[in-house]
Amino acid sequence: MKIFIAGATGAIGRPLVTQLLRAGHEVTGLARNDASASQLRALGAAAAIADALDKQAVLEAVKRSSPEIVINQLTALPKRYRPETMKEAEPIDHRLRREGGANLQAAAVAAGARRYILQSSAFWYEAGEGLADETTSLAVNASPHIASGSRFYRDLEQSASAMGGPEVIFLRYGFLYGPVTWYARDGDAADQMRSRESPIVGDGNGVWSWVHVEDAAQATLLALDRARAGAYNIVDDDPSTMRVWMQAYARWLGAPEPPEITAEQAGDPDFIYYGTRLRGASNAKAKRELGFQPRRLEWLA
Repeated sequence: MKIFIAGATGAIGRPLVTQLLRAGHEVTGLARNDASASQLRALGAAAAIADALDKQAVLEAVKRSSPEIVINQLTALPKRYRPETMKEAEPIDHRLRREGGANLQAAAVAAGARRYILQSSAFWYEAGEGLADETTSLAVNASPHIASGSRFYRDLEQSASAMGGPEVIFLRYGFLYGPVTWYARDGDAADQMRSRESPIVGDGNGVWSWVHVEDAAQATLLALDRARAGAYNIVDDDPSTMRVWMQAYARWLGAPEPPEITAEQAGDPDFIYYGTRLRGASNAKAKRELGFQPRRLEWLA
């Protein structure tokens, strides 16, 4: 099968390219420059050099590859996980996902692709009891940043659905961990944990859902043929409260016990939300329909 991937050199993109090639698919990746193209060719994939924000260039790149399936893994997240770097990167990331994604989907339509698979997110669900499934509303009325992020992903999915053309599948990934992520042993979140910069907030009962990047790639591979139009939560079987996962993560790293602060001390309403109200996601649909079998969260194993 011919597959075209944008974001092919990202944290999910690299293992996805490897898994697709191993499964016998013909893969072309969108590369921003010669360096990215060299990375793709080293993996064994073809490379199409174009800026995702250049609609005509994307149209031509996708048309040349004649893909059956187009996969959108476009992101522009910073290597450093800090409030200031995240704030700086967010407009760039959102523009790339919104405009670059629209260009990519339009190219998929023009090329006659039968499926368009879009990276989405499983950690913007509205607060509530139990795990959220794909029908749960997003947290569009939460604290300002949470509400803004929730609306962004809601609108991103709605726009993709409204465009028509190929069958559209949304893979809502949980918090990513594994190689080249913030939560790898050499990642920025790990460094912050070692320096005790990551406190448990309030009761620490906000529930986080995770997925290893290789499992996220595997779910994407499974979605090529098995997914139906619509959304799938791609998360593991270990939804964990902030208190549980942070204490386990610190032990796994050999780091000191994380400090604890009250909600009043935290101040930031978004930080409080993640620490005390965040809702985990259910992977039941992905397991049932895709045959998804994620590994145990690494630091709980």
